[in-house]
Amino acid sequence: MCRNIKTLFNFDPPATELEIRDASLQFLRKLSGFTVPSKTNEVAFERAVEQVAASARELIRALVTTAEPRTRETEAAKARARAAVRFGAAR
Repeated sequence: MCRNIKTLFNFDPPATELEIRDASLQFLRKLSGFTVPSKTNEVAFERAVEQVAASARELIRALVTTAEPRTRETEAAKARARAAVRFGAAR
């Protein structure tokens, strides 16, 4: 999985439409190998982004959990700690 795609389920506040679309776009960029599609493929690419975003939105709304909602600040702090261990502390 692409490292730039973030978990969107079980956050307080919930994932925004922009976050869902951005994750869908990143997923399709990885899948297709295109950072920016050619003019010829642009319509198909944008249609796929909208379809994946709709599916992601539907999935996120349908999932159920008993876990406490996560906060973006806590998750960002965990990611920084993992990065510090992996790459060393910032100088």
